[in-house]
Amino acid sequence: MMLEELRAEVCRLHAELPKNLLVAWTSGNVSARDPESGLVVIKPSGVKFEDLTPENMVVVDSNGEIVEGAHKASSDTASHCYIYRQLPDVNGVVHTHSRYATAFAVLGREIPCVTTAMADEFGGPIPCGGFALIGGEEIGQRVVEALDGSRSPSCILQSHGVFATGPTAEKAVQAAVMTEDNAAIVWTALQMGTPLTIAEEDIAKLNYRYQNVYGQ
Repeated sequence: MMLEELRAEVCRLHAELPKNLLVAWTSGNVSARDPESGLVVIKPSGVKFEDLTPENMVVVDSNGEIVEGAHKASSDTASHCYIYRQLPDVNGVVHTHSRYATAFAVLGREIPCVTTAMADEFGGPIPCGGFALIGGEEIGQRVVEALDGSRSPSCILQSHGVFATGPTAEKAVQAAVMTEDNAAIVWTALQMGTPLTIAEEDIAKLNYRYQNVYGQ
């Protein structure tokens, strides 16, 4: 079996999506790119999260063609692969329909950067990209467009949901979790009034510290 360790990691990370209330039923997916071969491991289409195993993950090439796997690959495979081809530093992509973030998406509104946690993780607002139909590369194109010029590793797409990226699949899952957590905070604050803003220079300082100093 190809890419056994990466298959196991992608399978393990899928469990984080329902655990963090980011998905419902079979929606959502995680993929990871192997930097050496360029091959991508992704969730099989329509399989329940509790039924996922390393063995039923699907391996595709950079164009989304199946290299190994007994199942159809996720319906978002072409878009994941487009993102990988356009963003060479990205080796993990996560897609969810998490509730609070998607609420902003159906309004076509970015999620404003009004918490220090958002400044840390995203370095500014979480951008909202345009609408695209599922099945081809168009969603991936909207993601790349939305992330262009942004420090954010994630975006939301109009009427759709969240796409998060990272240098690893685990970092992409982290970005997806933090996207929803902060979207819930911002949504709650909006019910109470107008959130206070953070100065752009302070956002930049917070982001630099978190990305370069924080942690071990």
